[in-house]
Amino acid sequence: MNSLAELARLIENLIRFGTVAQVQVDPPRVRIKTGNITTTWRPWLNLRAGEDREWDPPTVGEQVILFSPSGNLAQGVALTGLSSDQHPANGDREGLHRRTYRDGAVIEYDSIAHHLRASLPGSAELIASGNITLNSGGDIQIAAAGNVAITGARVDLN
Repeated sequence: MNSLAELARLIENLIRFGTVAQVQVDPPRVRIKTGNITTTWRPWLNLRAGEDREWDPPTVGEQVILFSPSGNLAQGVALTGLSSDQHPANGDREGLHRRTYRDGAVIEYDSIAHHLRASLPGSAELIASGNITLNSGGDIQIAAAGNVAITGARVDLN
């Protein structure tokens, strides 16, 4: 360590707030703008990155915390997911898990109301290599603006 100024700079760089300036997906990296510094390409933190994996790239302008071991920004990792004025939280109550997508799709589960909802601006598809079972303790309603088709080797509508 050469000086107190160098030590102060390293300490300041351990944990910094910033925003995503650029995103690249292969390999997955971001450049972070923090103060008047823009970092080199750095990895972002995924919820899972082992046998079970998440893929959810951050977006430009998203607020992050940059963790940099030993104060070296070139070794930093971006922790995403901080709400901000530009990207406010998309929920307002306890027990709600909501995912909102850039095209307007919303998937949410309210563990207090015990209600699952998916609102999609496009189509949906469910694929299974095994059976699909639909059980309800109440009514089942199917509403369609177009045709409803039920096909199979055996169709039982009892």
